[in-house]
Amino acid sequence: MTRPFVFPGLSTRVVFGHGTLAQVPDEVARMGHSRALILSTPHQRAEARALADRLGDKAAGIFAGAAMHTPVEVTEQAIAAFRAARADCVVSLGGGSTTGLGKAIAVRTGADQLVIPTTYAGSEMTDILGETAGGEKTTRRDPAIRPEVVVYDVDLTLTLPVALTVTSALNAIAHAMEGFYAPDRHPITEALSRDAMVAFRDALPVLIEDPVNGEARARALYAAWGCSVTLGHVTMALHHKLAHVLGGSFGLPHAETHAVLLPHTTAYNEAAVGGLLAPIADTFGHGSAGAGLWHFAKAVNAPLRLADLGMTEGDLDRAAEIATRNPYANPRPVSRDGIRQLLQQAWDGQCPA
Repeated sequence: MTRPFVFPGLSTRVVFGHGTLAQVPDEVARMGHSRALILSTPHQRAEARALADRLGDKAAGIFAGAAMHTPVEVTEQAIAAFRAARADCVVSLGGGSTTGLGKAIAVRTGADQLVIPTTYAGSEMTDILGETAGGEKTTRRDPAIRPEVVVYDVDLTLTLPVALTVTSALNAIAHAMEGFYAPDRHPITEALSRDAMVAFRDALPVLIEDPVNGEARARALYAAWGCSVTLGHVTMALHHKLAHVLGGSFGLPHAETHAVLLPHTTAYNEAAVGGLLAPIADTFGHGSAGAGLWHFAKAVNAPLRLADLGMTEGDLDRAAEIATRNPYANPRPVSRDGIRQLLQQAWDGQCPA
């Protein structure tokens, strides 16, 4: 029987397709703005410069200092650049690091945001901001954090390295996974999440062999959009808490950390949620959602061990302590011993039972 639900609706305008980067100047004007500060990481400075050229007199400048886990000190530098340029909005070009910086600026200044994702990280459709200060990452939600416009251009993902394609996709799948058992889940996010699982399952093996396959890239980007919508409308739980702890307190790379943790956090909660994770098991096989995701990750050459990301076995006790200090609400009780065991399995790279 369909249960009662509340769906607040989608407030973010989405432009999806091939070559949609050409529509960015019109979208900036449609928001009522004329001086956009373009954000990127140092690695994507050239792409930001090309976008500034495309925007012409609508470009107020470039800030190419976005960094992983959104350090507060970088945000302060970017806000100074925003004000010095007399910008009236931000255009974030890149992955989760750049999107996070745009959100951090927006929530502090009231600026509107246009986001152009170039990975599958999936934070662009959400009202969530994770920031790092003093060696710890904190997360908050606020309607002011949610971007006004997202432009998905499939062509921008054609050059996404295969390794990042894989880890970024598993990062997105983690959003959908937690959406299946979230207390505020509803049929819209469930449908999007089921569709996204199948799309990623079918697209990633193709992209490993043919990274510029336009149809597979479109399927993967569509899947990322669906996972991002889910993340933006449900409550996060254990998986995201652990990813934030390992990233913010131990400096582990964001997408790779999500990829390694995903089978283990899935398995940890699977026994406590009945059949809610059955769509994952049905999609990836191997008898359970956790095992299915582990075998899929192995098949697409994703990292499987925290040890390979630079985490030492001696860090695991401290990570378990931080993760259980202020735990997110979770369908299975979060105990220090349970999380320590989960982290050990992820450090070893074992297939979860």
